[in-house]
Amino acid sequence: MLNRLLQARGLDPVNHKRVYRIMKIHDLLLERSGQPHPERSHDGRVVMIRSNLRWCSDGLEFTCWNGEVIRLAFIIDACDREVIGWTAVSGAGISGSDVRDMMLMAVERRFGTCRAPETIEMLSDNGSPYTARETRIFARQLGLKPCFTPVRSPQSNGMAEAFVHTLKRDYVQVNPLPDARTVIKLIGGWIEDYNENHPHSALKWRSPREFRRAQTETA
Repeated sequence: MLNRLLQARGLDPVNHKRVYRIMKIHDLLLERSGQPHPERSHDGRVVMIRSNLRWCSDGLEFTCWNGEVIRLAFIIDACDREVIGWTAVSGAGISGSDVRDMMLMAVERRFGTCRAPETIEMLSDNGSPYTARETRIFARQLGLKPCFTPVRSPQSNGMAEAFVHTLKRDYVQVNPLPDARTVIKLIGGWIEDYNENHPHSALKWRSPREFRRAQTETA
């Protein structure tokens, strides 16, 4: 983020190792984003070599200051890490209808139409909103191929799990959460900021949108 600012001002970028040393000396390092290695490993690949080969979906919940619970589900691309669809509710669980609306949102945002130009794997857990017959049929109509994580192996959907951790750490924990109605209006801004500005080490410290723009320029 510092180098983005410097480059925007026409200045040379700085070495990230030097920045790290200075921040460490002054106790300014952020919480590490890595998760502990799970005891159960898996052999499946989550990261994709290009966008729109596999999308991952998962959900999370958090409590507002007044006790209301918000449940959020999202779809993230397993290559560029952009969140391309999401839905949030309070006072209820995420339904199959919510998931189907979210799938349609993702396809329309990515392609400007209601069907993907080529089949995209849609990875999720085995929750009933995803495994419902209506959801699986609807997914195929959109050009998505439903696939599910092995039982008792949630780390197989590690891309989505990583976003859950990021959202809770960098947005939920540092923003006011007075009530569900107020917070649900804020979530879109959080996700927009994540897509446009949040750097990823796997994307050479670019944000999802910066990575996608670079892909387009080199295509």
